[in-house]
Amino acid sequence: MAKLRLGVIGAGSWTVSSHLPNLLRHADEVEFTIVNRRNPELLRKIQDNFGFKDGTTDWREVIAAKPDIVVVGSPPGYHHVQSKAALEAGAHVMCEKPFTIDPADAWDLEATARRTGKALILSYGWNYRPMVIQAHRLMQEDGGVGEIEHVALHMDSVTRELLSETGGYPQSAPEYIPQPDTWSRPETSGGGYGQAQLTHLLGVSLWITGLRGKEVFALMSAPLDAKVELHDAVAMRYTNGAIGTMSGASSHLGGANNRHAVEVRVVGSRGMFHLDLRENLLWRYRGPDDDVRVPLEADAGLYDCQGPIDALVEAGMGRPYANNSPAELGARTVEILEAAYRSAGSGVLEQVKLA
Repeated sequence: MAKLRLGVIGAGSWTVSSHLPNLLRHADEVEFTIVNRRNPELLRKIQDNFGFKDGTTDWREVIAAKPDIVVVGSPPGYHHVQSKAALEAGAHVMCEKPFTIDPADAWDLEATARRTGKALILSYGWNYRPMVIQAHRLMQEDGGVGEIEHVALHMDSVTRELLSETGGYPQSAPEYIPQPDTWSRPETSGGGYGQAQLTHLLGVSLWITGLRGKEVFALMSAPLDAKVELHDAVAMRYTNGAIGTMSGASSHLGGANNRHAVEVRVVGSRGMFHLDLRENLLWRYRGPDDDVRVPLEADAGLYDCQGPIDALVEAGMGRPYANNSPAELGARTVEILEAAYRSAGSGVLEQVKLA
């Protein structure tokens, strides 16, 4: 079988440090066809380092090359138009998070993927880790914890320098400096910590719970003279009537060995659930005789984004694959984040714009 033709739109720092190395693991099945980046000098380095046949500063030329699979790693403000163009050109797509800025664009991409019959996979890497897959099963199979009543979410990660434009982040490729319009310019990034990181937390929590947001009240702060928020405090009501909180913080370099804190606590009508990716904790309690504490290894909750890339290749090869980060899930995250930014601006409780 012929190799899959790969196109990359927006080969930024994270794409270079994560997505392209993960794609190299599939070098026997993937041809590195064409890559896009706006900076010509860095574009040439990426083209040479990864063996792309062609490079371009115009993303439309990636679409014109008719790749079989496309990675969209551009700033969030461009995800809708670029992902839609790739899907309609016949490619399977892996899109970086946050999915889009506007919920209507997210749901339009979900509809486009269904209409074209092509895979649209979001880069929620945790959703492919065995620990989180097991958490999903504990919540979705055998009744979970019953009707969900309360959800408490927390995340902190080393993004102070990134979001305040005073440095990068620990996992970024050092020679490919993260671009401000991807992370810290609201007109293209959509916001700060919420868009950069809470989208991951929502991607995990909404996947394992199946919930959808209804109402949001948010407070945000921007220390270090940042153009976007570094910290978030959010209260939510979900469509099933459950209430909850979500907190996000830009933490300090070196703390906890730069490991992300991601925590999901749920109380339901039948019991309780707790997932903690920093402390490697997975627990479901439904009574003294139904108390599940899953034994985990020390790196069980570490982040990587290998799973979405593997799924993209499987989709391109026409093999069975699990899409643990579909467009529908991405749209539910966008709905909540968009309402949170509206609330932080208005100072009042905002309704989620349900499609």
